[in-house]
Amino acid sequence: MVAHRLLLGLAGLMGAAGVALAAASAHGADASRLASASAMLLFHATAILAAGALLARGLLHGGIGLVAAFGFVIGAALFAGDLTLRQFAGHSLFPMAAPTGGTVMIASWLAVSVSAVAARK
Repeated sequence: MVAHRLLLGLAGLMGAAGVALAAASAHGADASRLASASAMLLFHATAILAAGALLARGLLHGGIGLVAAFGFVIGAALFAGDLTLRQFAGHSLFPMAAPTGGTVMIASWLAVSVSAVAARK
């Protein structure tokens, strides 16, 4: 399925960006924002892979699970992108980008829960 392959590729990109931000955080002066962005990307890249595996096994409802997995991508990109831009450029992606990304990720986690319940029926 194209969506599963796309999610796999996006998870790989998020993981690579997370490792790069971890290295930048370790070697940069006052780069605590990058450590938070790195952790968010690495954690949610793993969540995307898990959601993809659960979808493939039928343990998540297809439509809801896919929306949740793409929500992880969008939310983590907003959150990490905002923190990274603040660190390197001194301004935000757009007002309230990190909180918006966090809210999208929270909604995605709730959707995964709903999707798991829906798949049991």
